[in-house]
Amino acid sequence: MGIQITEMLETIRMVQMEHLDIRTVTMGISLQDCASDDFEKVKENVYRKITTYAKNLTEEAEKVEREFGIPIVNKRISITPIANIIGKATEEQVIELAKVIDRCAEELRVDFIGGFSALVHKGMTKSDETYLNALPRALAETKYVCGSVSIGSTRAGINLDAVKKMGEIVKDAAELTKDTQGLACAKFVVFCNPVEDNPFMAGAFHGTGEGEVTLSVGVSGPGVVLNALKRYPDVSIDKVSEVIKQTAFKITRAGELIGRVVAERLNVPFGIVDLSLAPTNAMNDSVAEILEEIGLEKCGTHGTIAALALMNDAVKKGGAMATSFVGGLSGAFIPVSEDNGMISSVEQGALSLAKLEAMTCVCSVGLDMIALPGDTPAETIAGIIADEAAIGMINKKTTAVRVIPVPGKSCGEMVEFGGLLGRAPVMEVLPFSSKRMINRGGRIPAPLQSMIN
Repeated sequence: MGIQITEMLETIRMVQMEHLDIRTVTMGISLQDCASDDFEKVKENVYRKITTYAKNLTEEAEKVEREFGIPIVNKRISITPIANIIGKATEEQVIELAKVIDRCAEELRVDFIGGFSALVHKGMTKSDETYLNALPRALAETKYVCGSVSIGSTRAGINLDAVKKMGEIVKDAAELTKDTQGLACAKFVVFCNPVEDNPFMAGAFHGTGEGEVTLSVGVSGPGVVLNALKRYPDVSIDKVSEVIKQTAFKITRAGELIGRVVAERLNVPFGIVDLSLAPTNAMNDSVAEILEEIGLEKCGTHGTIAALALMNDAVKKGGAMATSFVGGLSGAFIPVSEDNGMISSVEQGALSLAKLEAMTCVCSVGLDMIALPGDTPAETIAGIIADEAAIGMINKKTTAVRVIPVPGKSCGEMVEFGGLLGRAPVMEVLPFSSKRMINRGGRIPAPLQSMIN
């Protein structure tokens, strides 16, 4: 379908007045052919392939941004899960490879590279174990490298040995970056049912089912949806859904146009549009404020999950009408530190960790950018991860955990991360231990839902 003049005028208004932006253009690059018995060759292959394919990514994205007048906030790269190509490498060599990838990002002027990852939802290979042992230092000693680990799926169940390891990794990464409030943890996500074409960080990786290279786009427009709803303060709830659906349609159309132009300029295939509503710290660019505009006094109160389910569904329907290439996560993100409305709700006691966990049953991902007390035990973090993975496994959806146990901080204190990562109130965790369960190890069996064929 062609882009109509009325759509162009609406897009201009959305950009100028309602915080519409293209949150990311993300180039996915396969590194499958970079493996070698000679690890120096692996590093050379990875560096050459990333810098060759993405050499013009930032430059072309900036040109398109200027030409169309739509901000492209982040330029990013996702790569093949790195544990797939490290072979018999040592921990030190894996850390060296992370630094090579970090250098690629700096030279290419991209914001992040995702895919320093592993898929261990059913078990671990020796290379997976090496990767996991190296991961805390790799995250701490790099600036742009993001990592993720899949520890569960509806098909496989939940690898409890891996879950235990994740709690330890999060604690270690936080301690290694205690001078920056445990910031390494902001670059690390633990997944159940991850998708292979997600353009958003920190969980992006280029799945083995993807092609050699693709260009995907992540759009965002909480401010646009919020302003649209403000024009209809007293309509019925089904009309609210319709307004959100129509607005998501417009946002997705603009996003796909920009993504396809960037892909064409780079001479790479276009991948998908991820139409997730991803908030920022800007005023009126908040998912929580959308829920409150629907009719909640404060996000987190009774009715929050129903409002979030309505919004998430309407966003997906609007995007599906706009393009045949919806992918990624597509829905609503609820990162506490990046959403002023969420922060306010926590501060006023309306939003707890338990309520956020319940909300993840109907949102597009999971527990995201949540600050925890620095003395939170690794087993408690593992328990949080296990709970979230169980929600994803049973409901056949993607769930994720990105939490930061901030060294030296206690419940109620505010932590400043800066930039897009924002600030976060340290949230309370329950004082009761999960240690005995986590230490059992083994694998939680796949549910009946796994027998879908």
